[in-house]
Amino acid sequence: MREQYRSEDFLESDLSPDPMDQFARWFGQVAAGGVLHEPNAMVVSTATPDGRPSSRTVLLKQYDDRGFVFFTNYGSRKGRELAANGHVSLLFPWHPMARQVIVTGTASRVSREETVGYFRTRPHGSQLGAWASDQSTVIGSREELIERYEELAARYPEGEKVPAPPDWGGFRVVPETIEFWQGHGNRLHDRLRYVRGGDAASGWRVERLCP
Repeated sequence: MREQYRSEDFLESDLSPDPMDQFARWFGQVAAGGVLHEPNAMVVSTATPDGRPSSRTVLLKQYDDRGFVFFTNYGSRKGRELAANGHVSLLFPWHPMARQVIVTGTASRVSREETVGYFRTRPHGSQLGAWASDQSTVIGSREELIERYEELAARYPEGEKVPAPPDWGGFRVVPETIEFWQGHGNRLHDRLRYVRGGDAASGWRVERLCP
């Protein structure tokens, strides 16, 4: 299986001085393109302190000049691994547009106020689901999970305030590098990577990587 990518050159002169501005530019283009069902879907890769990696897809819920935010159960595998080893990688696989964004950085919990504020915006069913699921733990059957959910639905009917679970919340990934990958024919892709530090006034330097 092989595809010949067709796209315009992606040059240093096209970049914003700030990588988060550049991300916003690309994210806006991908979201407006209508070819991706969930453009905010990203692969989060974590590792144990001894280097055993794991990956999963989650949804980006916020980004700004402080970094990228997603929410999860802190007792999940990724939550436990990030508590022990804060180094993390994010991958936005925008394949229909022959683009990827790869982020490396460190993750830390957002404030409880931020978590509660976001939790209030979730649909009622998703709020109940956060309570019903002890994420990443073994469960005997789907019926057991549904029973937990139905018990919660009876306790907190639609329209009643559901408290945010104490072991659920957000992580903010502060980037150290952000790579913008644009596919091209003959595998001569453009890969432009921002690296934190350097002499640039923005606090970032830009490197071009071989494809």
